[in-house]
Amino acid sequence: PTGSSNDTAAAARYLVGVGRADCTGPVAQVPLMGYANPSQVGGGLLSRLYSRAFIVADLEDSKRVVFVSADIGMVSQRVRLEVLKQLQSKYGELYRQDNVVLSGTHTHSGPGGYFQYTLFWITSKGLVRPALSSIVNGIVKSIDIAHENMKRGRLFINRGAVENSQINRSPFSYLKNPASELSRYSSNTDKEMVVLKMVGEDGHELGLISWFAVHPVSMNNSNHLVNSDNVGYASYLFEQEKNKGMLPGEGSFVAAFASSNLGDVSPNTRGPFCANTGESCDNPQSACPVGGAAMCMAKGPGNDMFESTRIIGHNIYLKAKELYEKASQEVTGPLSSAHQWVNMTDVSVELNATHTVKTCKPALGHSFAAGTIDGVGAFNFTQASVEGDPFWDHIRDQLLGEPSNETKACHKPKPILFSTGEMTWPHPWHPDIVDVQIAAIGSLAILAVPGEFTTMSGRRLREAVKSEFDSHGTPGMNVVIAGLCNVYTHYITTYEEYQIQRYEAASTIYGPHTLSAYIQLYRGLAKAIALDATQDLPRGPEPPLFNVTSVTLLPSLSAESAPAGKTFGNVLQEVRPEYQEREVAEVTFVGANPRTSAENATEHNFLTVERYSNISSSWRVVLNDASWDTRFYWTKGSAGQSNVTIEWHIPAGTEPGVYRLRYFGHYKKKVSLFRTITVPFEGSSSAFQIT
Repeated sequence: PTGSSNDTAAAARYLVGVGRADCTGPVAQVPLMGYANPSQVGGGLLSRLYSRAFIVADLEDSKRVVFVSADIGMVSQRVRLEVLKQLQSKYGELYRQDNVVLSGTHTHSGPGGYFQYTLFWITSKGLVRPALSSIVNGIVKSIDIAHENMKRGRLFINRGAVENSQINRSPFSYLKNPASELSRYSSNTDKEMVVLKMVGEDGHELGLISWFAVHPVSMNNSNHLVNSDNVGYASYLFEQEKNKGMLPGEGSFVAAFASSNLGDVSPNTRGPFCANTGESCDNPQSACPVGGAAMCMAKGPGNDMFESTRIIGHNIYLKAKELYEKASQEVTGPLSSAHQWVNMTDVSVELNATHTVKTCKPALGHSFAAGTIDGVGAFNFTQASVEGDPFWDHIRDQLLGEPSNETKACHKPKPILFSTGEMTWPHPWHPDIVDVQIAAIGSLAILAVPGEFTTMSGRRLREAVKSEFDSHGTPGMNVVIAGLCNVYTHYITTYEEYQIQRYEAASTIYGPHTLSAYIQLYRGLAKAIALDATQDLPRGPEPPLFNVTSVTLLPSLSAESAPAGKTFGNVLQEVRPEYQEREVAEVTFVGANPRTSAENATEHNFLTVERYSNISSSWRVVLNDASWDTRFYWTKGSAGQSNVTIEWHIPAGTEPGVYRLRYFGHYKKKVSLFRTITVPFEGSSSAFQIT
C-alpha cells in the first residue's frame, strides 16, 4: 500500500539504522577545543558528548550511506583515518571513505588534543591519546549500534526558518559581496533549517537529523565544564521528549543537530559590546576605545552563558520539532556517494575561458590571532608558557619563520602571520590533502565540507551544486551543507570577503581562491553522482597518517591522597536539609582526578541524583551526569589532593520528596615504588527534602 504521505505505515523505501554512543573523554586538565585559549582547560562536566550515527541502505542493501554527527569541535583527519581503519577491520568494504560522512557539531566546550597536524598541538597541549580514543571509539560504537538496528523505514524532509537565534559576526565582510548578490537575500545569515525525519515501516519513530548554521559558542571561553553547547541542548530536549522515562543519553530515538555553513554566524544575538564600558563595538575592527579588540565580546540573549545556551538551544529544538511533526515530503530514489582526496595547495581553477587562478600553500593571516567577538584571540604563542623545553622552543622558532615570497604573493592581500604550509617539524602544521565528499540519499544531497563556510560561501556552493545536478538530469535536489567534516581546514570565505581580512578571511588557509576551488571540486562530484559515474572519479593522493602515538604536556596521573582523617568520597561540605525548586543543591567531596575515571571506564558516570521511593523502600536514579540540570566541578589542590563539587539546579516542576546526590570516581594508589593501581570509590550526600 502506498497511501498518503502522512500515512507512516506505508511501504518502506530504505533500510534505516540509528545509534548513539558516548564520546566525552577526559573532562579535566585537557584544553577545550575551539577558542584556541590555552588557559581554557577542562575542569568538570555540564553535559556528556555523544556521537550520533545514521545509516541508510537501499532495500536490496547494495548501497549504503552513513552520516555521523559528533559533539566535538570538528572532525580531524586523524579521527577520520582511525575510524575508517576500525570500520574496515570490522566490516570489510561495507563502510568506506566515500560513503561515511563524519561531521562535528562544532561545540567549543569539548576536549581537544585529537589532531595530527602540529598547529593544533599548541593550544591542545599536544596529541592527547585518551581524548582521541574516546572520540574514535564513540563514533565507531555509534555506527555499530546503527548497523545492528537496521529496520525497513521511510524518510521525510522539511525546511523552515529559525528566528532570533543567530547574527552575522562579520557583517562588514558580508557587505563586501557584490550588490547584485546581496540584493537576492533578505538576511545576512542563513535562517533555514533542514530536517530529515526517519520512521520505521510500522510507524515507529527512529530519529532525525537537523542541519542549521549557527556557531555553538553560547558557552564562552571562560567556561571550564565540558558540554555540547546550544545544539547539544537541542538534541537533549528532543531525545528526552521522545525517549520518555529514560535517563539522558539512553533510549532508542536519536536526534542530531548538525552543523552547516556557520563560518560567520554567532548565537550571541545581542551583539558585540565592550566588556569594560558596556558600549557597542559593532565596527569593522570589532575594537573598543579602551582595550581594543580584546574587550569586544558578543552577548547572548540570557543573563549568563548557561541561560543563553538554553534559550538558543530551545529555539532550535522548537523549530525542529515543528518541522519534524509536519514533514510530509518523502525522500525517494537511489543512494550514491562520491569522495576525492585533493591536494588543496595546488588546485587550478578556471574562473572563465581566459582566466585561471590557483590555490596556495596554507597560511594564517594576522587577524587569526585577534579572534572574534565570540572569543578573543589568545594565540599569543611567542610568550608560550613552555619556554625552555627544546621541543616547544623548536616549534616556536618555526612560528617566527619568514614566509616565502611565493606564499606571500599567493595569499595577497593577506598579511601572513604563520606560514604553516612551509612548517614541517615534527610533522606538517596544516593538511595539504583534503577530503571533498557528497552523499546523496534520493533527492537529498549532503555536501560534506572540511571546514567553516561563511553564509555567502555556503549559498554559492549550494547553488553551484544544485545547478550541476539540474543540468545533468537530476533536478529538484535538496542540497544541504554539513560542516566540519573529515578534516579541519579552518574557514572558507568568498573572494570579496577575503579582501578585508577579518578573522574568517585570515583563517581561509588556502588563499583568496579557496571557495572557487571547492565549487569546482564539488561540481565535479555532483556531476559524477548525476551521471552515475562515481566509480570513474580519480581517488586522489592519500592523506598521511603520521606515526605519532602521543606527545603531550598534560601532567601525568600520579598517586593521589585524601586529607588527614578522611577518605575518597567523604563529604567536605554537606547539602542543606531542605530546598525548593529553582534553588541549587550543592555538595563537596574529597575527590580524585576525573581523568583517571575516563582512562579506566569507557562510559563512566560521575554523579547521580536519586529519589527515595517509599513504595519500594529504595533509592531510584532520576538524573545522571548527562543531565543539563547537574554540574560536576573538579578542583585540584596540593599534595595530590582534590575536591569535587556536585550541583543540582533544581528545575521548576521537580516532584517533592527525599533526594540525595552521589559521586562516583577512581583514584590512583601507589602499591610499590614503580606501580600504581586504580581504585574505584563513591560518596553520597545526606538525604534532603524538596518541598
